[in-house]
Amino acid sequence: MYHGRFKRSHYEAGLNWGKSLYERGKIISHNPTFKVTEKRKKFARCCLPIYQQYYPEILEEIKGVAEGQNSSYEEFYTFLLSMYCFEFDNHCTCIALKDKENIILGRNSDFLVSLENLYMNCLYQLENGYSFNGNTTAFIEMEDGINEYGLAVGLTFVYPTVIKAGFNAGMLIRYLLEKCKTTNEAIAELRKLPIASQQVLTISDSIGNIVIVECNCDEMEIMTPEGENGFVVATNKFQSEKMKVFNNYEVDSWRAEERFTVAHNALNAHQNKLSLELIEQILSGKYGFMCQYDRKKDADTVWSVIYDVGHKEIYRVEGNPQRKRFIKDERFKFNK
Repeated sequence: MYHGRFKRSHYEAGLNWGKSLYERGKIISHNPTFKVTEKRKKFARCCLPIYQQYYPEILEEIKGVAEGQNSSYEEFYTFLLSMYCFEFDNHCTCIALKDKENIILGRNSDFLVSLENLYMNCLYQLENGYSFNGNTTAFIEMEDGINEYGLAVGLTFVYPTVIKAGFNAGMLIRYLLEKCKTTNEAIAELRKLPIASQQVLTISDSIGNIVIVECNCDEMEIMTPEGENGFVVATNKFQSEKMKVFNNYEVDSWRAEERFTVAHNALNAHQNKLSLELIEQILSGKYGFMCQYDRKKDADTVWSVIYDVGHKEIYRVEGNPQRKRFIKDERFKFNK
């Protein structure tokens, strides 16, 4: 994984990063996943006024990256604002649990092996937003992270069956990390923001409020753990009765239902022994299929992360957790 640090204003952070890549001969628009079509341009133009209203600073960051790359602002905002709203190949598993001793959120990011050297871990400390440590298969948008107040959020993408102009999945994660201290604040923001794509957001805060939010442009369902010792699991399918109607069962979800069942059964069997080690073992495939992909088919778990929200600690595997070990990331400073 690349490691990036982003400071000062949104625009300056984007400009400095884009320029540093350009000076090293790295042109973002040359990457094979940088897809800009007329269909996506039209959709992104519809999204633009929504971001201008709710999140103008993120557009400044996109503009900065584009200028640093000596490239087109329209191409960059088209790529980023339309992401997750058309075909996309990232898959993932999120787990969150709580008991008297633990508040933990863990996530596997499953994506293309051919692009694994492009994935990023980011430390953001900008002037207009909470600082956070996050991970992404792209840039600017985030797929999981934890902020200085201990709010942790993880994404599991659901293949789009309905879309409207609004915030896509990765931008929702980024917005919540920058703007919210608690799960309740995050839910309030999600109810306010226009949503474009389909996704499940797993959210946990430092006081143990854990939720799963299944949402798209038309509907939202919020689910919580049952009982004092509880857990939630999310993969690349909606699980609630309300949202199941939006699933597309014909696309390859990288064994999403199996991953959900493996994680759910393992957590259910250890209701009285929930722990960080248990999440490590589940994400590493010790209880059944989770990350055991065939790399020859260009699929693998490209990172795994555990946010120990209760103790404000971060553990990450830069690669597949079946083959590599979790390492504590001590660079990020939490707000005490």
